[in-house]
Amino acid sequence: MKQYKYKINGAQYDVTIDSISGNLAKVEVNGIPFEVEMQGSTLVEDNLPTPSAVAEVAASAPTVAPAVEAAPAPAAKGAAGAGTPVKAPLPGVVTKLLVSAGQTVKKGDNVLVLEAMKMENNITAECDGSVTGICVAAGDSVMEGTVLLTIG
Repeated sequence: MKQYKYKINGAQYDVTIDSISGNLAKVEVNGIPFEVEMQGSTLVEDNLPTPSAVAEVAASAPTVAPAVEAAPAPAAKGAAGAGTPVKAPLPGVVTKLLVSAGQTVKKGDNVLVLEAMKMENNITAECDGSVTGICVAAGDSVMEGTVLLTIG
């Protein structure tokens, strides 16, 4: 198992390659598991670059948007804080943040708007407390289960 950190267009991606068997790799991107079918690749686990080599390449390489939208993740606008995570109930695009870090919210308060299938969905606080961390920004694409913010 190897772990890597990538920053693409300002979004932080934590990638863990769990295993590679033939042309099938089991990876996690920001905690979301994927099975990736590699086409035309001769990559094997023993030949994976070291995380420090990846960091050097990423630092010197120009920023490029991901070619596949199989693993979108929250932007590194802020770290998830301690507390209860508010997760995306479906994949979509964050259109509005209605709270800020440190703001007090009550269960049921709207905290952000997520657009999915041309519909705006109000995402609500799941508990009372203060917003301890915001993990996304307006315009970010998120997958179902992505932590949007935390309430502590």
